[in-house]
Amino acid sequence: MIVEVLQTILLVAIAPLITGIIRKVKAYLQSRTGPSVLQPYRDLRKLFSKGSVVSKDASWVFSITPYVCMSAILVAALLVPVVYARAFGFVGDLIVLIYLLSMMRFFMSLSALDTGSAFGGMGSSREMYISSIVEPTMLLSIFAMALVAGTTSLGDIADGVATNGWDLVAPTLLLAAAAFFIATLAENARVPFDNPATHLELTMIHEAMLLEYSGKQLALMEISSMTKLIIFLAILSNVFFPWGIATDLTVLSLAGGLLAFLMKVLVLAVLIAVIESAMAKMRLFRLPNILTVAFILSLLAVMSFYILGAT
Repeated sequence: MIVEVLQTILLVAIAPLITGIIRKVKAYLQSRTGPSVLQPYRDLRKLFSKGSVVSKDASWVFSITPYVCMSAILVAALLVPVVYARAFGFVGDLIVLIYLLSMMRFFMSLSALDTGSAFGGMGSSREMYISSIVEPTMLLSIFAMALVAGTTSLGDIADGVATNGWDLVAPTLLLAAAAFFIATLAENARVPFDNPATHLELTMIHEAMLLEYSGKQLALMEISSMTKLIIFLAILSNVFFPWGIATDLTVLSLAGGLLAFLMKVLVLAVLIAVIESAMAKMRLFRLPNILTVAFILSLLAVMSFYILGAT
């Protein structure tokens, strides 16, 4: 239990660092110096030192949303294997994880509508539009790995896949991982689905839902979003590619699991930065095309498990 709590603290602690690394790599690829990788920590410290300004039209929903989002993310982080494969099985499984992320999205959309802002309503409608395809994709892609491991617990999936041979999981794993990576970009408002570096009204989705927040409330929303990204990267690293994760509680095994996790997350962060530098944001009404491709990939991953099992 102590290891699980420490894993959650680790995810929250390095979440701003991963965001800073992505921004730094993007700046390097665009021939800019860019801010320090520690700049997100400075931004959060500045926001936590300020008070919050709340619209007179906002209700209690607007005020509790930052705390609901942070609580949902912390519980979701407990379910994800990071350094050690065994997660809190009695807390929940992949279905609980998807519902926790959905609860965060639901309250963010409500709070954006609550203030009566035109931007908030626009961002909420776009977020729900995208999530209607993303959620089934996430569920199916992780479920494909659950079929391989014979369980829906993320920790047990990581442990089961890590002990299986590559030949047994390769076709299913690659299809499911590709689908989940696309869902990761969509869920975390990354290019080509959204541009986290702009507040232009014609392009923003996630940022539109945060425009009315300020001070400590905005800091909680920002750290929730950063932690959400690292959770998705942790799932990609240790559910789809769990090799290197610790399977026993020895110091050497835990140290190797930590090193493997940091290396895999760093590679994924650089990959996201490269994609965002090489691509432009897609038009809103073309997004279902790429999301449908992700859903088909996740469906093919599930089908490949049964086809390979039958042969």
